Amino acid sequence: MLKDATVNTDAPPPATPGGSWSRVSEMQAKLHRWAAADPGRQFDDLFNLVHDPATLIVAFDRVAGNQGARTAGVDGLTAADVEQRIGIPGFLDGLRSDLKSGAFRPLPVRERKIPKPGGSGKVRSLGIPTVADRTVQAALKLVLEPIFEADFLPVSYGFRPKRRAQDAIAEIQRFGTLGYWWVLDADVEAAFDNVSHSVLMDRVRARVKDKRVLALVKAFLKAGILTELGEYRDTHTGTPQGGILSPLIFNIALSGLDEHLHRDWLPGGRMDSQYQRKKRRRHGQPNWRIVRYADDFAILVHGSADDTRALRDEVASVLAPLGLRLSPAKTRVVHMEDGFGFLGFHLQWKRKPGTTKWYVYTFIADRPIRSVKEKIRALTRRTSQANPKDVLIRLNQIMHGWANYFRHAVAKHVFHKLGDFLWHRVIMWLKTLHRWTWKDVRKHLLGPHGSWLPITAGGIELINLSRTPAITRYRYRGDTIPSPWPLA
Repeated sequence: MLKDATVNTDAPPPATPGGSWSRVSEMQAKLHRWAAADPGRQFDDLFNLVHDPATLIVAFDRVAGNQGARTAGVDGLTAADVEQRIGIPGFLDGLRSDLKSGAFRPLPVRERKIPKPGGSGKVRSLGIPTVADRTVQAALKLVLEPIFEADFLPVSYGFRPKRRAQDAIAEIQRFGTLGYWWVLDADVEAAFDNVSHSVLMDRVRARVKDKRVLALVKAFLKAGILTELGEYRDTHTGTPQGGILSPLIFNIALSGLDEHLHRDWLPGGRMDSQYQRKKRRRHGQPNWRIVRYADDFAILVHGSADDTRALRDEVASVLAPLGLRLSPAKTRVVHMEDGFGFLGFHLQWKRKPGTTKWYVYTFIADRPIRSVKEKIRALTRRTSQANPKDVLIRLNQIMHGWANYFRHAVAKHVFHKLGDFLWHRVIMWLKTLHRWTWKDVRKHLLGPHGSWLPITAGGIELINLSRTPAITRYRYRGDTIPSPWPLA
C-alpha cells in the first residue's frame, strides 16, 4: 500500500507564498516518510513535483533570499532584475511551461575565481548558474533532499539540514577523548571538480526512477563552464561549486564512503555495541569512526598508526571508482597529541592544566585568524575614504559571523587579541581620515573615568569581541540531531 501512495499534485496552486511553503513542507514530509519506511524504494513521477507551482515559488524565494542573489549568471540577470523586468509570476510561469514541454536547457555556469581563505594565494573556482537554472536546481533539491536524507548516515554533517560544522567538531572531541587518538587527516584532490558523473548518476538512480528528473540532473552536470576569459569548457566530470544542487549531489556521491566505513557501526555490525568494540581492542583489532563535512573528512582510529595507514589504502580504493584520489602531500596519519586541523579548528589531545586528566581541546587554527585579519586590513587601509558608518557595519558583520562560528572553541585569548587588533586598526584609520592626533583620539574616545568608550559612527558601535559573543561549550548531539521531517 505504501508503494502505491502518491503526493497530491492536482491541488490548485496556493494563493500566497506562505501557502506554498506549507504545501512543499507537507510534500517533503511524505517523501521522507516513504523513503525511510522502504530503503529499496525507487521514486517515480517526481517531475510533476519539481514543476509544481508551489515548488517553483518556494525555489525562487530561496534563490532570491540567498547571499548570491545579486550575482548574475551568463545571461547577466540577477534575481532583482527578474523581479523588476519580467515579474516573478511571469518568470515562473514561463519556467514551468519550458519544464513541462521539455524545452528547458541549462546554460553554462559563469566561472568566477575567488581567493582561498587563509592568505595562501591560491584561488577556488565557483560556477555561477543563471537565475532560471538556480530556481530549477532549488526545485530539484526540494524534491530530492528529503528522499536521500533518509539514507544519509549520521557521520556526515556538511550542507545537510539542521547540521553544522560544530557537530562534526563535537564528534571528534567525543571520540578522541574516548581513546580514538590516531587520525587519518584526509584531503581529496579537487573533489568537486573530479567526481565521476556516471557513478554519481548510478547512485541517484538507486532512489529515483523518473527519467525526466534524471535527465535534468544530468543536464546540470553536463551544462559546461564559461570561463573568465569567455571560453566555453565542457564538464566531463565534477559538479560546479556555487550551484544550489551541487552540495546535495556531492553528498550523494560521497555517501558511498560513509556507508563503507560506517557499516560496522550499524545493527549487526562488528562495532555496533560497546561490548563488541572493547572485545575487538582486547584482541588487538582496531575500531574507527569517520567524520565527514562535504569533501573534508577525518577518520578517528582506536588502534595504532599501522591500523590508520591500512585504512588510508582502503579509503583510496573506495574513492577510486568515484574518480577521486587522496592528496599524497596533504593526507597524513597524525596522533591527537600532535593535533590536526579540521574546518578551521585545531584539535589536540592535551592534559588539563592542574590535573592529570587528558582531553581533546578545540582551538582556533592559525589560517582563519590570518584570513579575518586580512579582511580587517582591507577595510581599514589608511588611504580609504569610505564612510565610517559603512565600514563599521561591514566590520561588525564580518566579526559577528566569525566569532559566532568559533565561539565554542578555547577562544577567550584569541578573541581578546583580535579585539585589540581590530580596535587599533580602526583607530589608526580614523586618525588618518580625520587628521587626528592622539590627543584628539583621547578627546573623542576617552571616558570621564579614564576608560575607552566604544568606537561609534552614525549610531553604529564597533563590536567588542571581549564581550560578544559569549564563549560557551558546544554540546555533542550525535544521533539526537532532529530531522526537518519527523517520522512520527
